[in-house]
Amino acid sequence: MSPRVFLITGTSTGFGAELVKVVLSKGDHVVATARDSSKLSFPEANSSNSILVDLDVTKKDSIDKAFDAAVKKFKRVDVVVNNAGYGLSGPFETLSDAQMRKQMDINFFGLIDVTRKAIQTMRDLKSGGVIQQITSIGGQIGVPSFSIYCASKWAVEGFTETVSKEVKPEWGIKFTCIEPGGFRTDWSGRSMEFGENRTDELDKAYDHIDPKKIASNRHMKQAGDPPKAAKVFYDLAVMEDPPLRCVVGTDAYKAISSKIDTYSENVEKFAKWSNSTDVDE
Repeated sequence: MSPRVFLITGTSTGFGAELVKVVLSKGDHVVATARDSSKLSFPEANSSNSILVDLDVTKKDSIDKAFDAAVKKFKRVDVVVNNAGYGLSGPFETLSDAQMRKQMDINFFGLIDVTRKAIQTMRDLKSGGVIQQITSIGGQIGVPSFSIYCASKWAVEGFTETVSKEVKPEWGIKFTCIEPGGFRTDWSGRSMEFGENRTDELDKAYDHIDPKKIASNRHMKQAGDPPKAAKVFYDLAVMEDPPLRCVVGTDAYKAISSKIDTYSENVEKFAKWSNSTDVDE
């Protein structure tokens, strides 16, 4: 079998950087992207197995150029991994309009623009492929001080589930939402942004939530090991029949298991009301 071609967004650090290493170690090819690809460096990368490309997910022409470079070099794209994103933390009232829109522009609208190009490319080339969305356990469970971050990830989940039902089976395009828990990346470190709409009134009202302290206490103390996560991402990408969703991390597994139980109990508890609204025949 010829090497698979992976196009991965956000490869400067964290999951993206680790996944590039796994892909190359498996003998596959990679299009590693970042807003400034000149800063990227991978020991196993060479001119035959990889290209480093600038890609800003908020700019459609940048997305188009990255895919064009991938197809020119490798003739196809087999796996697209939407990994670019960041965390915005703070009680909802402390988040500015600009911060909220930026969060959605990168985590959601940027992702759907990359997905649109990925679908078009795989369909036009009749190659099929896998589109992985790196969401979060926060795309299934609300986490205090991450209202808009979670909203962006929930939006990705709903979008992806819907689009997976729109594509024709014969196109061979499959989707997976990967939902990591806590991992020792820069996510809660230098990559984190905090609410800037700070006032004495809001500080007093939300004195029970200290976003910076929460982030500091978690940073590099999470259970998850990024290189191990990257191996899971790769395994899911090369499966013959990948799942629509997969949580990654022991904390994520525990959290989603608890939510499923609670959700099921709630559905049954209110079944009388849920089933009381049909038109009388």
